[in-house]
Amino acid sequence: MTAKLRIIEPGGGQREFPLEPGKNYTIGRSNENSIVLNDRRVSRKHAHIVADGEGFRIVDGYYENGALKRSVNHVFLNGSPTLEKLFAQGDIVIIGESELTFLDVLPQPFIPEHHVSYASASVAAPAIARNAQTITDSAQGIDYDDKPLGQTQMKISANEIIGRQSHLSIESAVASPDEIKDLRRKARMLELLYEMSRSIGTVFDLKEIFDRATDLIFRGSPADRVVALLADETLDGKILDYSLVPVGVKVRDEKMDSSADSITISRTITQKVMREKVALLSQDAKTDAQFLGAESIVSQGVRSTICAPLITESNVHGVIYADRLDPFAAFTSDHLELISAVAAQTAVTVETVKAHKRLAREEVARANYSRFMPEYVVKQLLQNPDSFRLGGVNQTITVLFADIRGFTAISEREKPEKVVGLLNKYFSAMSEIIFAHGGTLDKYIGDGLMAIFGAPTVGEEDALNAVKAAVTMQKQVAKLNAELRAEGYENIAIGIGLHTGEATIGYIGSDKRSEYTAIGDTVNLAARLESNAGGGQVLMSEATAAASGNLIPVNQLEPLTVKNRVQPVNVLEVRWG
Repeated sequence: MTAKLRIIEPGGGQREFPLEPGKNYTIGRSNENSIVLNDRRVSRKHAHIVADGEGFRIVDGYYENGALKRSVNHVFLNGSPTLEKLFAQGDIVIIGESELTFLDVLPQPFIPEHHVSYASASVAAPAIARNAQTITDSAQGIDYDDKPLGQTQMKISANEIIGRQSHLSIESAVASPDEIKDLRRKARMLELLYEMSRSIGTVFDLKEIFDRATDLIFRGSPADRVVALLADETLDGKILDYSLVPVGVKVRDEKMDSSADSITISRTITQKVMREKVALLSQDAKTDAQFLGAESIVSQGVRSTICAPLITESNVHGVIYADRLDPFAAFTSDHLELISAVAAQTAVTVETVKAHKRLAREEVARANYSRFMPEYVVKQLLQNPDSFRLGGVNQTITVLFADIRGFTAISEREKPEKVVGLLNKYFSAMSEIIFAHGGTLDKYIGDGLMAIFGAPTVGEEDALNAVKAAVTMQKQVAKLNAELRAEGYENIAIGIGLHTGEATIGYIGSDKRSEYTAIGDTVNLAARLESNAGGGQVLMSEATAAASGNLIPVNQLEPLTVKNRVQPVNVLEVRWG
């Protein structure tokens, strides 16, 4: 097995690194590694790749004195933190700010439930009698072969596929017989395409779209088999032209469906169509006129093939692959033009469906993210996911903890539904203040909350904004109490603690459930300051005061003894009243 990594570093530099069977590779910032990443967020020794009988395996960490030590900033495979996993085609690994894409140059055979399987040789299918009344879904597997193209080929370029024009001049007084024939053919094609546009215009299921496109191809051409294949995509929507997934497989005659062991597709043809953006008609070399010996041709199941790209102005989303099994009946240029036009119209619908699904996902993501992050951060995240890396990043932040004083006594005296109503009013008001000052809401903790300033995006005034948010929260509580009293609630008071320092930011949890949060001593100290704050107080550390430019008026309080710290922590009370 031969494979490689396509590496994109933070500065934009790109290169490829070959992976050979039986060899192991180390990854890190140090020059002693097999794969050196010029990335400040990558550890000196960060990860390694193990080649075994199954393939190539990425492992987070490195061995030192026989012990495996995990990296600090982790390894992310396809967006999720990963300790160890066998590479699959197209897997994307994020280490620091570097992106490594695994490319299996010579994939090994496999037969997943819905993916195309690859094989080195085709399984021949016998010639069949054509039955235009029977179109059935094929239950066979799908294989690729890598045989060279036949001698007879015909192409249509991308420009012709998307906007093909007739060469008939409207200024001609009299049309020739050939022009009339061409017009009738085009009229028939337009009739079919118009019917198709009406049929699939409101369909949002990819399988149903291809079912209707396939039916049209069977009606307008003598194809025996039609396969629709979509290209896999990366998380950011990049098309992987070497990885095609069948979404529709149909045969004209059910007898052929039960007799053929598999459907074989030419990888040579599909990759040429995807990469050169052309529609291709190819006859197997042995169907050319100079070859005789009909019996041997029939026994080998040679065929005429058309492959057309699902192409739009912005992308190539896959291909439609059609063939004929009768060695004496080949496709014509008219059939190539029809299938190309069907593929182009299908591609527009596919792109619309993808856009609709993407917008739906973004709407859900926006709704979820907006609960915890300011709108400008949500917008940046949706428009440019790579503008910052989520997960395992060490950076300086300011942490804010706030808690309602005496809430336990309130909850014991009031009915549960009234307590919930109180919390909802309180959290709604406090969250808006945090967002308005550029903070990220980390979590609600009972009657308290935790917010982060400086993650996921970093700003010069993060600490100052955190202090301003704390003061605004205290002032808002005074206004909120007036509303609460009018509705029969008790007055509330909150204590707030702030500390600035380095913490680890990222998605933390299990593979099935994780949350974006911060961990480290910075978080712990902010929580301790909050627990020592009385109702109406804002306590902060000297680090927060310094980071905010020492612009906030404060009172010096007694130092606070904190667990795991040798020296007491100086405590400053913000004068906000």
